[in-house]
Amino acid sequence: MTLLMESVPPANWTMAPGTRPAERQRLEQDAAGQARWKFWGPYLSERQWGTVREDYSAGGDAWDDFSHDQARSRAYRWGEDGLAGISDDQQRLCLALALWNGRDPILKERLYGLTNGEGNHAEDVKELYYYLDATPTHSYLKFLYKYPQAPFPYDWLVEENRRRGRNDAEFELLDTGIFDDDRYFDVVVEYAKAGPEDILMQITVENRGPEAAAIHVVPQLWFRNTWAWRQGAGKPRLRAVDTATVGVDSRVFGSYRLCCDGAPELLFTENETNTPRLWGEERPGCFKDGFHDYLIGGRAAAVDATRSGTKAGAHYRLEVPARGAATVRLRLRAGPADQPFADFEAITARRRAEADAFYADIQSAIADADARAVQRQAFAGMIWSKQFFHIDIPTWLEGDATQVPPPAGRQWARNSEWRHLNNADIISMPDKWEYPWYAAWDLAFHCLPLAQVDAEFAKQQLILLTREWYMHPNGQLPAYEWNFGDVNPPVHAWASWRVFQIDRQQRGDAGDLAFLERILHKLSLNFTWWVNRKDAEGRNVFQGGFLGLDNIGVFDRSAPLPTGGFINQADGTAW
Repeated sequence: MTLLMESVPPANWTMAPGTRPAERQRLEQDAAGQARWKFWGPYLSERQWGTVREDYSAGGDAWDDFSHDQARSRAYRWGEDGLAGISDDQQRLCLALALWNGRDPILKERLYGLTNGEGNHAEDVKELYYYLDATPTHSYLKFLYKYPQAPFPYDWLVEENRRRGRNDAEFELLDTGIFDDDRYFDVVVEYAKAGPEDILMQITVENRGPEAAAIHVVPQLWFRNTWAWRQGAGKPRLRAVDTATVGVDSRVFGSYRLCCDGAPELLFTENETNTPRLWGEERPGCFKDGFHDYLIGGRAAAVDATRSGTKAGAHYRLEVPARGAATVRLRLRAGPADQPFADFEAITARRRAEADAFYADIQSAIADADARAVQRQAFAGMIWSKQFFHIDIPTWLEGDATQVPPPAGRQWARNSEWRHLNNADIISMPDKWEYPWYAAWDLAFHCLPLAQVDAEFAKQQLILLTREWYMHPNGQLPAYEWNFGDVNPPVHAWASWRVFQIDRQQRGDAGDLAFLERILHKLSLNFTWWVNRKDAEGRNVFQGGFLGLDNIGVFDRSAPLPTGGFINQADGTAW
């Protein structure tokens, strides 16, 4: 099996005297408000299903309340997910990839994995995908997905992992033999920005196998469903402008156009829940799973005959020769273009070269090529792991006026003591599939490597959790969506100081003292909350919280002990 890697400039690579990397200039333009280079980015989650924010069950069983099987048919309330996708910074409009090898039972629109109850070691993504490259303004992004040509073994992965115990190894996708004889596709997705709102998308499908193979490639553009939750909400539209162009009718996005190279089949449906499939309701129309039903089920009525909707797809059927490749190109931009693909290759090549120049400048002190490659791909992982995270706790607890009322007693459910919390921001995630929610102490550590490539973003992340719509009025920082009130190690102040130091070294001046002063005031509140967590005997020994050197305990240390009494936590006291 082959893993594609970015080329790494040699250690002695230098720019012309007086030249500053173009990516560094874009960062400065964005920070100064001169150009919104970060307006579009890899902000799409890789798993919105099975999350707390989509859970409206009586018992708080997030994994089972919204399953992977439902995800293709059920509109999300608080966000979106997709494969190798991007969105604007409020996730109103999304662009991602869907694939079908002609044999799978479902369209591959999102990564697959086991739930907490299905995996013998809890939740676990069962795919092969790689973040190959990224720049901090997302002027260049590169993603690799390995797609089997044989039917994806969904049921086998569930059954075999369920059969295994906690002491057994996990059953992985490679263990199924589905990649034997190299019978798979390398699907490489690249994004290059010609401008802040002019984005080139190139999909290269490489057939690694010994025989020609067909694949359906369906880039998708869609609106997050923001209209189904309240009366009178405006509904944007996507429509066919011509045989290869999708127009965007939206107050926010004005005259955006998605231009598709070649002669794809344009498909349209609605990003709305398929209630007939899920709950047996009688309701006509097109739904979120319309492309699945059209391509795999053969239902012509599943897509909109008027060629308009809130979800659009460009369907390419490719026959890729053995060891050969095929390419699909698209361009999403604010406004029409007479020849959208005339400068496509030149722009993409320039952004690749600028990414090389940016990292060569950062890594000038690293002599070893392997070390530079590892660090650069690690930075890519950090940048690709940015995600739009959205939840408003009062609305989530009380439900929406247009929907079925939530179960009785929900107003006292999980996170009910965090009614001030209203999040709708780009945040660094621990992992966009296994942990697609922010975690306070993970985020603090994330900010150190992020500061090396984008100190402004790292500082913004640290400040964000201290804002009044995040931090509790008592000074506690929100832990994570499973329980915002859990106690995590107090590392935010340390991370703020380290980011300040990294930034100061890069700036070559006294440093961003305004940032330090601003966050100090809020962290003083957090420190007061910490010192008021008294132990039973008044000896300043920590006695409760989900924290430790490995975050693994025999029982939940945030809850009362099953035997009564209390526990003195040496690790917590050390923090």
